[in-house]
Amino acid sequence: MNTGKLYLVGIGPGDAGHLTPAAAAAIAESEDLVGYRYYIEQVAQDASNQTLHSMELGQELERAALAVDLAYAGKTVAVVSSGDAGIYGMAGPVFRVLTDRQWDGIGPTVETVPGVSALQSSAALLGSPLMQDFCAISLSNLLTPWEQICRRLNAAAAGDFVAVLYNPRSRRRVTQLDEARRIFLEHRPATTPVGVVRHAFRPEQAVSLSDLSRLDGEQLVIDMFTTVVIGNSNTYVHNGRMVTPRGYEAKQ
Repeated sequence: MNTGKLYLVGIGPGDAGHLTPAAAAAIAESEDLVGYRYYIEQVAQDASNQTLHSMELGQELERAALAVDLAYAGKTVAVVSSGDAGIYGMAGPVFRVLTDRQWDGIGPTVETVPGVSALQSSAALLGSPLMQDFCAISLSNLLTPWEQICRRLNAAAAGDFVAVLYNPRSRRRVTQLDEARRIFLEHRPATTPVGVVRHAFRPEQAVSLSDLSRLDGEQLVIDMFTTVVIGNSNTYVHNGRMVTPRGYEAKQ
């Protein structure tokens, strides 16, 4: 019996040049595409033979449930995420739904297709900020308690990690980035370099270099399409590039 197949696809930043051949093949093979409206629009021009299922932000579990239903019905389905599906993407909600449905690990078949993540795209545009140990922290407290996020921010700041902040601000969440900045200022100088990348490798792309003293959101457009990279004690700026040296040698 054909129980269908689920592709968990990361489409990278969204432009065709950064869509991997494996991701393109998975989308082409699929009968149905499920994803956030903005990401479905990015792949729709090459999806003339597929049924498109677009949903809004906040409907991640609904998207996952629909995709799983379609796969159990025998369809080949691509669940589309920006960046990498396994990094703050749709892999988590889909596997949660599969777990709730007592998935046997066999049918439907599930394959995760990796993509170019937001932290990779942002690092490429900024210079070389991720050359030492780094961590990624989402500031969205929709699914994670804010107290737990603060503990992680404190640990990252105290541990001298380069920190990549996802989901820094939304229309409803306007204080979290300021609180994160306050936490990092307890451990790092105000001059610590910060890179802000919005819509990486998309037509609306904007790249800014700042520091902790100026990361207040007033002069920078920071929203859900923005990634914030906070340097560590060795990070510096040289000719418009944010650089973290490969080892802890003295800055030149």
